[in-house]
Amino acid sequence: MKKLLHLNKLEDWEKNLYVLWVSVFVTGLAFSEIMPFMSLYVDTLGDFTKSQLNLYSGAVFAITYLITAIISPFWGKLSDTHGRKIMILRASFGMAIVIGLMSCVTNVWQLFALRFIQGIFGGYVSNANAIIATTAPREKSGRALGTLMAGLTGGSLLGPLLGGALASMFSYRMTFLITGILLFIVFIFSWLFVTEKNFKPTTAKKLQKASGVIAALKSPQMIFGMFITTLIIQASNNSITPIISLYVRELMHNNGNVTLVSGIIAAVPGLATMLVAPRFGALGDRIGTERVLTIGFILAICFFIPTAFVTNIWQLGILRFLIGISNATMIPQVQTLLTKNTPPEITGRIFSWNQSFQSFGNVIGPMIGAFISGLFDYSAVFLSTALLVAINFVLFRINVVNAKK
Repeated sequence: MKKLLHLNKLEDWEKNLYVLWVSVFVTGLAFSEIMPFMSLYVDTLGDFTKSQLNLYSGAVFAITYLITAIISPFWGKLSDTHGRKIMILRASFGMAIVIGLMSCVTNVWQLFALRFIQGIFGGYVSNANAIIATTAPREKSGRALGTLMAGLTGGSLLGPLLGGALASMFSYRMTFLITGILLFIVFIFSWLFVTEKNFKPTTAKKLQKASGVIAALKSPQMIFGMFITTLIIQASNNSITPIISLYVRELMHNNGNVTLVSGIIAAVPGLATMLVAPRFGALGDRIGTERVLTIGFILAICFFIPTAFVTNIWQLGILRFLIGISNATMIPQVQTLLTKNTPPEITGRIFSWNQSFQSFGNVIGPMIGAFISGLFDYSAVFLSTALLVAINFVLFRINVVNAKK
């Protein structure tokens, strides 16, 4: 009863934050729980050679992000004219149906087609961010967006563990069906409890076009600089995705439960990010978002370099945890900078454009990691990632910090 009374005293934006935190947590859970066995599911859909399996698995993984990157600006335009709540309802309902249908496919092309459609229905998280960005007070936006990111990260962290357990207890197909049900619950939850009372649709004709949106920005260089920053952050974080389990196996000399340890090592950065993201968001509100992001770049460089030279799994685990802390200073701070430098009437499109760059980073990162590890060795991936972060830092200083002077 006391909790209900407490919730009733909250402002609308705080209620939205609680509701959307739970929703993005479940969304992160739903998305990540199917990824660990996606290639294994592909393998059950045909009699493939090793090279065919690698090709089809990569295509099935990448197509969703590629289509999301292409379609996001269109959804962003609609969110500014029709509202962000209807966009999260569209995304959650559409993805609930599509992912549920993945349990029924009989060949890899049907799965590929549904992953393609899943990309079309993307945009829940970006529109949830837009709702918080446009309703939370500007001076509290860093903490609010950091809290939302912690929810997404927490769900993404627990997803692989839940997915593995469900697939072991039931089957791959049943796990897709359960994931669809989870996303349908998100749809119902969002429909009933998310409010958008003060939404003002964009009616100016000049803002209907991308050129008009750009003209409405005080500092286009800063905003597009943040898009590039987002792309490189995602590429950096995902560059090690293809090799992390192989690196773990090498450090363990192929002894012990490599699969379990790899899962733990993969989850450690997310745990760190979930724990500290809200705190860094609040710190950014106090000392300046640019300062926190600058600290994040420096920390990431300092942590990625020694990761290339670890000699045991404990050293790798500690450094991966520290990488998670540096991650907490990045994406939430980028979103906060976008919020503070974007007029409310075009926030939906700016966040959707940012999602496009983020999705491209999700595609490019693993390609970089696979290429570098094939050309050199696993350690080189971490060194190249550190170089990528350093380049990102320089671009950030040019496009964002210097643009404000």
